[in-house]
Amino acid sequence: MIIKLLIEGGNMTPGPAIAQQLGPMGVNIGKVILDVNASTQQFKGINVPVHLDINPKTKSFTIKVLSPPTSELLKKELNLEKASAERKKLNVGNLSIEQVISVAKTKHPSMLAKSFLSAVKSVIGTCMSIGVLIENKQPEEISEEINQGAYKQEVETQKTETDPAKRKELDLFFKKFQESQQEVIKKEEAEKAAAEEKKAAETAGTGAAEKTEAEKAAAETEKKPEEEEEKPEKKK
Repeated sequence: MIIKLLIEGGNMTPGPAIAQQLGPMGVNIGKVILDVNASTQQFKGINVPVHLDINPKTKSFTIKVLSPPTSELLKKELNLEKASAERKKLNVGNLSIEQVISVAKTKHPSMLAKSFLSAVKSVIGTCMSIGVLIENKQPEEISEEINQGAYKQEVETQKTETDPAKRKELDLFFKKFQESQQEVIKKEEAEKAAAEEKKAAETAGTGAAEKTEAEKAAAETEKKPEEEEEKPEKKK
């Protein structure tokens, strides 16, 4: 019987969810946790799918560690906890092409992509969805450059090591890029707040005008009966 789990690499812990899945199988949960952690140690810090093939009769099991999601591998490359919530407005990292190739190399065996180049392009697509730059540019720009022959040597040799000097330049660029992003976001927030304040003021003004008109109408209504009382009665 196959039990599917998604755990943090090297950090599977006992808990109600695990007990609920494994308890009825009669396996030694402590040993399962120990073996799974040993098998997923290389993926420490990221979520990884694990399949446990359990024999209900002998209570023995085998562990199959699947490749982590591409997004998890990319976040690990940049030491990110989460992806961008607004990828079109806020980028959260700056990858080197070598880091992209490294992730593609890890994922390629489990991908439908036939060529390694296709695997690289697939990873670039994920970079778009989580909001990270590549080589100081938006992923779609890098994808177009690759189509035109850029980074051919790096892809063909499957280069995965980023030069320290290059890494430093990428980090410096992204620091300045982040500052400019924050300025744009603050400006947009200020404009939004001003628009909301203006709208509130206009609404309040309209309400005050309506109230004044209502008060006038009420005053006129009260005044009419008084005027009728003051009129002298006609002589018969």
